[in-house]
Amino acid sequence: MPAPLPDPSPLDASLSSALGGRTAQAMQKAFGLRTVGDLLAHYPRRYARRGELTALDSLPLGESVTIVAEVLDVRERTMRARRGSILEVRIGDGEGILTLTFFNQAWRARDLVPGARGIFAGKVGDYRGLRQLAHPDYELFDASHEAVAGVGDAEAQAWARQPIPIYPASASVASWQVQRSVEVVLDTLPPVDDPVPASVRSELELVPLREALELVHRPEKDRDHLRGRDALRFQEAFVLQSALLQQRAELRTTTATARTARPAGLLERFDAALPFARTSDQVLVGSEIDRDLGADVPMNRLVQGEVGSGKTLVALRAMLAVAESGGQSALLAPTEVLAGQHLRSIVRSLGPDLAAELRPVLLTGQMSTAERRRATLAIVSGQARIVVGTHALISEAVEFYDLGLVVVDEQHRFGVEQREALRRKGAAPPHVLVLTATPIPRTVAMTVFGDLDVSTITELPAGRQPIESFVVPLAERPGWADRIWQRSAEEVAKGRQVFVVCPAIDAASVEQGEATAPADGAAAGSDDAPEGAAPHVPERASVEAVTALARSLPVLDGVRVEPLHGRMPSDEKDAVMQRFARGEIDVLVATTVIEVGVDVPNASTMVVLDADRFGISQLHQLRGRVGRGGHPGLCLLVTHAPVDSPARERVDAVAATLDGFELAQVDLELRREGDVLSSLQSGGRSSLRLLRVTTDGDLIGTAREHAAELLQSDPSLAGHPALAAAIARRVDDSSRDFMAAG
Repeated sequence: MPAPLPDPSPLDASLSSALGGRTAQAMQKAFGLRTVGDLLAHYPRRYARRGELTALDSLPLGESVTIVAEVLDVRERTMRARRGSILEVRIGDGEGILTLTFFNQAWRARDLVPGARGIFAGKVGDYRGLRQLAHPDYELFDASHEAVAGVGDAEAQAWARQPIPIYPASASVASWQVQRSVEVVLDTLPPVDDPVPASVRSELELVPLREALELVHRPEKDRDHLRGRDALRFQEAFVLQSALLQQRAELRTTTATARTARPAGLLERFDAALPFARTSDQVLVGSEIDRDLGADVPMNRLVQGEVGSGKTLVALRAMLAVAESGGQSALLAPTEVLAGQHLRSIVRSLGPDLAAELRPVLLTGQMSTAERRRATLAIVSGQARIVVGTHALISEAVEFYDLGLVVVDEQHRFGVEQREALRRKGAAPPHVLVLTATPIPRTVAMTVFGDLDVSTITELPAGRQPIESFVVPLAERPGWADRIWQRSAEEVAKGRQVFVVCPAIDAASVEQGEATAPADGAAAGSDDAPEGAAPHVPERASVEAVTALARSLPVLDGVRVEPLHGRMPSDEKDAVMQRFARGEIDVLVATTVIEVGVDVPNASTMVVLDADRFGISQLHQLRGRVGRGGHPGLCLLVTHAPVDSPARERVDAVAATLDGFELAQVDLELRREGDVLSSLQSGGRSSLRLLRVTTDGDLIGTAREHAAELLQSDPSLAGHPALAAAIARRVDDSSRDFMAAG
């Protein structure tokens, strides 16, 4: 058990007690800051100098900015349409010019005199082709210091060189208002205990927490805020890794039922009937899972592997081991299509005899009342040893006889509460196995899944066919559109099948959870097709439009084309997928409802329209749907995105390699870090402040080593109350639930 928390830290004091109610309320409304610690962790996003100016000609329209600039001239003019005047103040950086406009505030001309320098904040607008800030906030630099800054006065020179912290601001709270609040708090802040032990700080040459806060918020020179950030960045990594490792240790203090396969039992019978040899990676990961299941502490393992690498086989063998002891396994899938696919695949893999003994059942929200009643009865009675379902498994009406294993497929599709609700259905804590086909860079795995044991399957089974990937750049080559459909027709003529994926269901909507990558560049987001756009590929492709188009094309005459998307009734979706699997549909036009787990060995071609509207991992997953049978795979990534745009970079990166782990690293470098983490976290865990998984891998590894060493000698942190308090502050209740949910 964790040690009792120490007395509240000064960082836990409310902002209202430190700043007064009005200012505290403004900080909470603008940034969600409630405590002194929250405010001090609202770090400057950059530092300016009083002597520097800003590149005004590159300011983005429509965005709020904080800039350092010099007043060039001031003029007042009378408004024509109504009473009053406008004060126009031109500020510049020696190259660009920006206009400040104030309505009926002529008195500001007393402060904003030519030559004055200061910080200006507001939203960049456009008036008659010129950039402007309307009614901006500003703070001018001290004129007396400015006057002597160039004359040799040491104090004035130091003042001119001193970095100015520029904070994340809002329309209601300017950067310098944040700075003043921070200074008030720092001036009255009592001593603060550092969660990083002194021995660790000494070894790594890091300053203590209190000094680091001063250096970051009130630096006198550049080296100061760099030293402060080094210490705070390590502290963030150390506290997070300590929390993850402590949670991992706490899970191991609970007792689970050991699940071990018997000689000549279900698992041996299954292995003996396999028509192929398991890959060495499958054998290795299987042995790790067998060892975990045989222990009396809950397994909490993440298995990551390429599309088609055999993760489902590994999970099914774990289910058989659990069934040996009479236990049940629940496989939670993100969509009904995938749940149905999993059930059919499991039944097929088990064969008729094992399937009859284990009675796998499906439970989804779209089943009829009678079907649900039969399924829930089989589950609660223990007749069904393997249960596959969607969110319906989490319903309070669903009870298990003896839930021994929870398998979560594509875990990033589920929230904290959903996974934990299923886990709690076990009388004893069930073992948990999490599967993901989204490769995760090592630093992200340490940061997001640091409380899980991680297994990786990189080796693909024998017989997997190579997949050729090509970018079809319609912005430059509109004539290539016809070739997309000709190539598809050629594959159908050979007796093969084709996926065509669109980001939207119809012209007005994008399916929930689809097309997560924003389109950027004019071509990707414009309602108007670029000049020369191909009529045979609508730029904003939807299932409805593309299905109608494909059915109308002479080259596809006689080809069986059908749509599939998440808005269709469950039984209709399932029927379409089964028809496609049986070869009764030649071309399936779908959203990414087919992204994960759908297995049609005869499908040889994947056409992704508007590929720039998808993320790298989505494109990689989609590509993995082909090349699963005896035919080489072909993936056409169709895009209107212009060359050198971020959207085009994503598409080009996917076409350049089949290595999912290499793509995961590219994804991490191309995307905003918050996007990457949030897509894996499914909510709950606090976002990173200074720590960056893209660049701080070595730091995170060092922090984890020191945290592990400390927790080995003091697992309850009884001797480290500051660290215990920092964990409690850093990881709120929902985050704890997230980590507990695995």
